[in-house]
Amino acid sequence: MSLKLGLYLGYWGIGPRGKDAIEAVQFAESIGYESVWVAESYGSDCVSVLAWLAAQTEKINLGAAIMQVPARPPAAAAMAGATIDYLSNGRFMFGFGPSGPQVSEGWYGVPYGKPWGRTKEYVEVVREIVAREEKLDHQGEHYQLP
Repeated sequence: MSLKLGLYLGYWGIGPRGKDAIEAVQFAESIGYESVWVAESYGSDCVSVLAWLAAQTEKINLGAAIMQVPARPPAAAAMAGATIDYLSNGRFMFGFGPSGPQVSEGWYGVPYGKPWGRTKEYVEVVREIVAREEKLDHQGEHYQLP
């Protein structure tokens, strides 16, 4: 077993910011950390931060910890992830989660009922989109596409 190390930056506002964040990530990359993980919460998305980190690093993998399922449609998450993956030469890793009822309902206006069922289906849709194997046709409990 080999030891794999990851750096968790949290969400913007609780961890290092700006130059301090870049220095921390670049240092972690220089000593062999495998990944850096960024969260999202009220008013702070991980996608923007990960794209910014992608532009300033070369080897370290870039993980979403987590992209909140109620925050964006699965197609938007798939496109954002695919774009960061392309810009970073394949270093992006998705991470999805349901968040909590206060965020889902109070911030995004999405009912929280069946959060893990919604998350499971969301991941299925994102996988279908990213695979690009066939025309998207998903008729699920939570998502009907197209």
